[in-house]
Amino acid sequence: MTTTRAQHRRRTTRRTRLRRTLVATTAIVLIAGGVTAFALTRGASAPTADGTTAPTVEDTPTPTPTPKTASEQLLATTADPKACAVSFAGDGIALAPQLQTQDALYTGLPLPQADGRVFAGWYESAADAAAMTLTARVNGSDLVTCTAQEKTLHAGWTTPDANAAEDASIPILMYHQFTTKPEGEDNWLRLNYAYIGDFDAQMAYIQEGGFYLPTWDELSAFIDGKVFLPKHSVIITDDDADSTWLELAAPVVDKRNLLTTSFVITSARTEPTPNRFVLQRSHTHDMHRAGENGKGRMVNDGADTIAADLEQSATILGAKEVVAYPFGHYNDTTKEGVRKAGFELGRTIEHGYVRIGTDKLALPVIRMNYGMTVDDLKDAIG
Repeated sequence: MTTTRAQHRRRTTRRTRLRRTLVATTAIVLIAGGVTAFALTRGASAPTADGTTAPTVEDTPTPTPTPKTASEQLLATTADPKACAVSFAGDGIALAPQLQTQDALYTGLPLPQADGRVFAGWYESAADAAAMTLTARVNGSDLVTCTAQEKTLHAGWTTPDANAAEDASIPILMYHQFTTKPEGEDNWLRLNYAYIGDFDAQMAYIQEGGFYLPTWDELSAFIDGKVFLPKHSVIITDDDADSTWLELAAPVVDKRNLLTTSFVITSARTEPTPNRFVLQRSHTHDMHRAGENGKGRMVNDGADTIAADLEQSATILGAKEVVAYPFGHYNDTTKEGVRKAGFELGRTIEHGYVRIGTDKLALPVIRMNYGMTVDDLKDAIG
């Protein structure tokens, strides 16, 4: 059968149109070794010369990724499976999240300030923050827990008048050595040796009584009237990091999850903390010995010498914050040296309680001696 030129042109046109349609329908572009596919929208079509319709080609837009939250961005910087991004919420709070470590104590929680208000701590929920629920207040004495590596803490606030009306008096307990003998040790330091059974009972009272355990930065801000501390608060300390403390008492505070500070003479001991509930702070590096006048070196040496000693101690311990004066000896030169070294707090052996306005470089204590029972502790701390 002879094909006319007109028929040939019509068939060629139809084949060309068909090829164009197939190419448009399956358009695949090879880009940088990868394949990018373009989908077609067939809902709208354009008429052709022979009455058929051809699909209109439209690129499907690339979806815009959902931006990561600040917590997600923070978690992306670490591969630690125990990392926890802690966010902060509450009236007037605009703080970036922090990375904390699950099953370790909180570190460096912020203490926000606001005109006309007093910060009353971080809480597990907004309702607890509004009610200032003591058992739900979170600080550096608590272990970090979170869900899916994230947690939100809520800020509580109170007024300056309410803070003053609380009239909190914070006791700092001071222990030294420990003994397994109920009758005590028979030497000239007898009073220093607390019977470990009494110590365990005292720690049980603090644990079961729900006492709040302030951190040193909270105590400092409390003295300035910037942080609210409840009357039901206590700070536990040990002097010297004696072997009996490490072997007998430190396991007790670990068992009972009680934050304690051990004041270490770093020229005598450089071992790491015995457990996660024991903070190690300075009892000086090499000033726990008598100077020329028979008193401690802290009142014999100059401020620069004191500062250098404390700097050495802080380097070993990895922290400053607070120093316990050897033998309780201190004077204005001592304070100058402490300030030069960048320490904010100094603890004495003088009897008393920490209140708003207390001298930060002359913190008093409640001395715990051999023979003191739980009832004696109740009388001392309420």
